[in-house]
Amino acid sequence: MAIEIKAPTFPESVADGTVATWHKQPGDAVKRDELIVDIETDKVVLEVLATADGVLGAIVKGEGDTVLSDEVLGSIVEGGAAAAAPAAAPAAAAPAAAAADAGEDDPIAAPAARKLAEESGIDLATVAGTGKGGRITKEDVVAAVANKKSAPAPAAKPAAAAAAPVVVAAGDRTEKRVPMTRLRAKIAERLVEAQSNMAMLTTFNEVDMTEVMALRSKYKDLFEKTHNGVRLGFMSFFVKAATEALKRFPAVNASIDGNDIVYHGFADVGVAVSSDRGLVVPVLRNAESMSLAEIENGIATFGKKARDGKLSIEEMTGGTFTITNGGTFGSMMSTPIVNPPQAAILGMHNIIQRPMAINGQVVIRPMMYLALSYDHRLIDGKEAVTFLVTIKNLLEDPSRLLLDI
Repeated sequence: MAIEIKAPTFPESVADGTVATWHKQPGDAVKRDELIVDIETDKVVLEVLATADGVLGAIVKGEGDTVLSDEVLGSIVEGGAAAAAPAAAPAAAAPAAAAADAGEDDPIAAPAARKLAEESGIDLATVAGTGKGGRITKEDVVAAVANKKSAPAPAAKPAAAAAAPVVVAAGDRTEKRVPMTRLRAKIAERLVEAQSNMAMLTTFNEVDMTEVMALRSKYKDLFEKTHNGVRLGFMSFFVKAATEALKRFPAVNASIDGNDIVYHGFADVGVAVSSDRGLVVPVLRNAESMSLAEIENGIATFGKKARDGKLSIEEMTGGTFTITNGGTFGSMMSTPIVNPPQAAILGMHNIIQRPMAINGQVVIRPMMYLALSYDHRLIDGKEAVTFLVTIKNLLEDPSRLLLDI
């Protein structure tokens, strides 16, 4: 019995997805709960698992195809034997129309490889397969395209051909053209949207990190022991200071909805995290009521999930304010871009030992530049500057965070 493989049910904030990778090919044995295909959305990569033991049957949606919520991706032949797969795989791997015309000598090829070969005018019989059992993979076809000295792709299908990676070599000068991921495309879209639709300004200040660094150095070992291995970093201090400042300046924690201003009575703080796929911003819910240990634990969990590609859509949806730390990569100063519909974003930077004039004397202090980018339609300059000064004062004297002053 054939069981349909369906795309996940996408939340309202996600319109569709793209088939990123098939981890199994038609005829391969699959086990229940085994990963068989990845669906990439503009927020996260969703994993689709097998719902039964059997053999992967026909693939309906190949790599690069757009899929809607709950749309059929392929099928699993329940209880099928992998030994029977070699005879069935060629027919299952091709679209239904091609399967009817396929002869006994038709090469075994992945769906994406067949599609690219058709678009590029490559005869699969001339391509050596490097996949399992001699299966022709998409990479094999890409290599064949690169070696083909005639036109790289049919003129009638330029858009389709561009969807697959193409390597062009001319002597020692090599260019590789790859399709933009949905996440990267979404990041680009939102950055342009922010620049186009906001009256965005950035104000700067600097903070002396002496007291925070001394406090961290004094208590980091005890903190880690007390909180079951949670390490004390700098980000928790900034989140704590930011949430306190957001209480005092509610406009910075607000957003514009049409002709209305929405003031949020909570602080859902997005913390920018770098991953192999690009910058993602998971959200600490109700950060204003979290302890330093809870903040650090949440950030550490998000970081691991981002590296493993395990962040959920819910974990990256929403947010009323964002903090990004370019200092992790050595940035000394930058102008972060606001994440719509939020009204502001705080940028942290590298801590640099610099000479400072304090009480008439020059002393060396660990200094960090802070940047606050904000939507001037909602936040006045005075409000933005005093908000940033509040964060500076709270960090330079952390006891203020305990005394609420």
